[in-house]
Amino acid sequence: MSEEKTIANRPIDSLKRGDSARIERRVPAGDLRSFTTFAADVSENGIDRALASDPIFRAALAQGGIAVSLLVILIATRLPGPGTSLAALSLDFHDVLKQGDLAVVEASVASVDKASRKVQLDCRCCRKDGAVILSGRVEVIAPEKAVSRRFGRPVALEPGHPPDRFEHIEDLAREAGPIRMAIVNPVDAPSIEGAIGSARAGLIEPVLFGSRHKIRAAAEAACVDLSGVRIHDVPEPRDAASAAAQLAAEGGCDALMKGSLHTDVLLRAVIDIAGLRTARRMSHVFIEDVPGYPRLLFVSDAAVNIRPDLDTMRDIVQNAIELAHALGIERPRVALLSAVETVTDDIPSTVAAQAIRAMAERGEITGADVDGPLAMDNAVFEQAARIKGINSPVAGRADILIAPDLEAGNILAKSLDYLAGADAAGIALGARIPIALTSRADSARERRASAALAVLVAARNRR
Repeated sequence: MSEEKTIANRPIDSLKRGDSARIERRVPAGDLRSFTTFAADVSENGIDRALASDPIFRAALAQGGIAVSLLVILIATRLPGPGTSLAALSLDFHDVLKQGDLAVVEASVASVDKASRKVQLDCRCCRKDGAVILSGRVEVIAPEKAVSRRFGRPVALEPGHPPDRFEHIEDLAREAGPIRMAIVNPVDAPSIEGAIGSARAGLIEPVLFGSRHKIRAAAEAACVDLSGVRIHDVPEPRDAASAAAQLAAEGGCDALMKGSLHTDVLLRAVIDIAGLRTARRMSHVFIEDVPGYPRLLFVSDAAVNIRPDLDTMRDIVQNAIELAHALGIERPRVALLSAVETVTDDIPSTVAAQAIRAMAERGEITGADVDGPLAMDNAVFEQAARIKGINSPVAGRADILIAPDLEAGNILAKSLDYLAGADAAGIALGARIPIALTSRADSARERRASAALAVLVAARNRR
């Protein structure tokens, strides 16, 4: 595997003129959105949509927010690193950063005064094409004592603050212990980074199935070390899926993770092996960490069952409930979504929701409070439910949202991701082993969370 990561600094006695460090960051939409939201809060809602979309305003945020923040992050984490405090900044701004730009931030030591521990740093931020965004000098007070320790949690938190919700999932998974996971066709950078990143986080022991040549090329492009990682050379994606599923059937791994191949190819390989099938229908669950919502949202089914009948819908609900149990949610609240909260023959999803609710009342679905039909606002917003007079343990406080079909579920999940700024992890359930279903657009954090979900489900299966 890759070499152990450490957190270290450069104390005053070790610094000399010419020492340097750099970091790179491609500017995503989320960075600009975060600074815009922060600016709106600070200015007491002095920013509306028109101002937020103004190019000059966004350029100022990108220069003074993102570019300067990257510079401070470089100083605080790398040069001199932990223990450093800022004394003075003198910066000139030359150009702008835009969404999608690759920012390169550099700092080098210009002078060192060991008596006062003052260090002058020449700094600049450039685009990858060489255009200078900002340049200048920063004076810092360098740390006196050396810091060198093993890297701890993958998400940094302030002391005393509770972990964020995805980090909590990772912590639960680490407590359960790592599992062996077959990674199917990780022949692109996101797939290989997701697998090895999950291994570095102490979640999984990866076993790779795919073209050895393509896997190694992807690892080289992603600067990922594959030392000590088992690779099964299976060039065709369909054959790689079958080989990984067979390993799972033989007890050689506890879970699968999707790499660069179609979801239906991987799931078909699982379904084709009798030893991996159960009496329950397979389904997919998105775990959504939505800013502003007080709990994780489970959305199902958005990726597997296109137009589920009642038996399939019952399995979709039970799979999601058991995933919630694996995350420590003892009695999740399940909302069966539709456009309205009254049952009408003109809207089939309301009739289906009524039938599923009746199944839960008869004990055919267990371990949760189930209610529906509920419109989206009544499922997640308590005031809306109160205004409409809906008296239910689920209304306004749902943990699990059950969509009437795949199209509605997929639109809902992606709306949460791209319009509400949610982080999402995905997993397929209903087989004898969990399947982490990742997307090429997933962040490293989301890929680790998907792996962590598989760890928790595998642990529950063992129990």
